[in-house]
Amino acid sequence: MSQYGWAALATLLALAVYFASALMVGRARGKYGVKAPAVTGDPGFERAFRAQQNMLEWMPLFLPALWLFALTLSDRWAGALGAIWALARLGYVLSYAAAAERRGPWFGAQAAIFAVLWLGALVGAIKAII
Repeated sequence: MSQYGWAALATLLALAVYFASALMVGRARGKYGVKAPAVTGDPGFERAFRAQQNMLEWMPLFLPALWLFALTLSDRWAGALGAIWALARLGYVLSYAAAAERRGPWFGAQAAIFAVLWLGALVGAIKAII
């Protein structure tokens, strides 16, 4: 696994951001009095919940693209792009939880980085078979 250490670190950073977003939801439940299994209530809770759900929705897209990029093109570039993606996701989660209208630039940044990872993985896969 040592040859893919950069992608592994980016994966762990992304998981840490996801875990932090889940903790934010738990804190918001307490702060706004939203008892499980309810997923609606105070808008502050709903923003934290949606930010965490959006993170969850992107993880199955991001992780395969990251690892396929690392395996077929470059572990270092995958790690760098993955770390930037995770930081953009953190910005998204924090800005969405604070004020939904501020999440746009962070969403755009992480989507652009995902596109680079996905396209790189596609190029790497094609190169591997031709």
